[in-house]
Amino acid sequence: MKNLRTLAVCVCISLMSLSSFAQSNNGQPPLNEPDYNRPRLFNNLPEKVPFNVNNVSSLFNASIGAAVDLGLSETVPFIMNGEVIATTYTDKVQKLVIRSSNYVGANMTIIRITNDDGSVTYRGRILSFKHGDFYELQKSTEGYVLVKKSFYDLINE
Repeated sequence: MKNLRTLAVCVCISLMSLSSFAQSNNGQPPLNEPDYNRPRLFNNLPEKVPFNVNNVSSLFNASIGAAVDLGLSETVPFIMNGEVIATTYTDKVQKLVIRSSNYVGANMTIIRITNDDGSVTYRGRILSFKHGDFYELQKSTEGYVLVKKSFYDLINE
């Protein structure tokens, strides 16, 4: 009799486990799986854009809220319109953040670093968290270049 009761309990548990639902994602991708279908913000621009640091250097003295109409390159028609939303100054580091109005959702962050030997290095990004691509400022043999990258090269969920 005890064997039949144990068998009945096992059968009931098996039937309940078959009819129960575990985790349901309701069509949403899991949190740690990247969404590679994000829209691209810079589709009409090339993979590499020569960057003119002389155009940006005057903006480091701009006040917050100042309007920006900036040509980023001499050879590629890449214009950044917007306003200065943050500036930070220390002894050797100056940071500038511009909210773009023509690339909605994107912010351009440029950092100017004065090295110990007096030389100047620039770093920066043009990034939107809503889109699948961004530009990163890199130094090359010809000067500075904005290099297009995928959003998931920067962010891992």
